[in-house]
Amino acid sequence: MKPNMGGTDRIIRLIVAAIAVALYFTGTLTGTLGIIALVVAAIFALTSVVSFCPLYTIFGLNTCPAK
Repeated sequence: MKPNMGGTDRIIRLIVAAIAVALYFTGTLTGTLGIIALVVAAIFALTSVVSFCPLYTIFGLNTCPAK
């Protein structure tokens, strides 16, 4: 997998994931919505760590800086 995410995208995704997890564990997001938020947070965190987003390849996006 060739990286297709830039640093800004990775940071934003990690922040959104952290917020979703915090909202779930403080009881703000509960039930089905809370579970969906946790799944999305896990996906965001995983794609941030590996610097690859499958949806970016489908839509032809690449925010990774040229090397």
